[in-house]
Amino acid sequence: MRLGIFVLFILVLVNSSAMAFTSAGEGCGAGTCADCHSLSVPEANEIFKNMNGEVVSTEFAEVPGLWKLGVQVQDKVLPAYLDFSKAYMISGNVIRLNDGKNLTEETYRKSNPVDVSSIPVDDALLLGNPDAENKIIVFTDPHCPYCKKLHEVMKEAVEKRSDLLFQIKLMPLKQSSLKVAKTIVCSKSMEQLEAAFEKKALPEAECNAEEVLDQTRAIAQSLGIRSTPTLVLQNGQIVPGYKNLEALMKITE
Repeated sequence: MRLGIFVLFILVLVNSSAMAFTSAGEGCGAGTCADCHSLSVPEANEIFKNMNGEVVSTEFAEVPGLWKLGVQVQDKVLPAYLDFSKAYMISGNVIRLNDGKNLTEETYRKSNPVDVSSIPVDDALLLGNPDAENKIIVFTDPHCPYCKKLHEVMKEAVEKRSDLLFQIKLMPLKQSSLKVAKTIVCSKSMEQLEAAFEKKALPEAECNAEEVLDQTRAIAQSLGIRSTPTLVLQNGQIVPGYKNLEALMKITE
């Protein structure tokens, strides 16, 4: 996600001494946040009327004491946060400490699915049922250990389900994997990819694969894909990182 478009700031929008929370045992302390706090889309837009963009969604954030807003700016929906006093807006990354997940980036990806048809797959290696309607694009690096782990999980997944097709695009991020990626792209060989995962030597490339690999890297960059493995689901959602079998089956339902 390109968070550079955000300016990190805190704006005092209204003078308010209202407290976001009350003491335990009464008020919000005795119930849920929804018992005391509400924020509609029209109200949020009134609060932000002097700012660029239109609020299109509001919900309670995972962070206590905050609402999560979806703000339409041109063709993107950007996440922002408003405190319960409705006096402060926070724009930037929210990181969940127990697992390091970037909740802001996850929200951005969910709000802005990519156009899957814009990703060429003529060069992709196919794993699964070629006639499956559920097609998942996978950006992988042949020397990436987590790509290797995910590949094995993908093989298990297609054995269990005939409605899946993984379209594997080579995106070498490691300098050591560039040479073998060229060979695999030229041969379109799944066997060679799996040999590369095992760090086996591959023959020299028999074609000029630079253009294909450059195009893959450029498309990935335009979509905000910066790491491997990364999956692009049928619905346009980008899912980075390794997934175990249970998680992979769930996100591809």
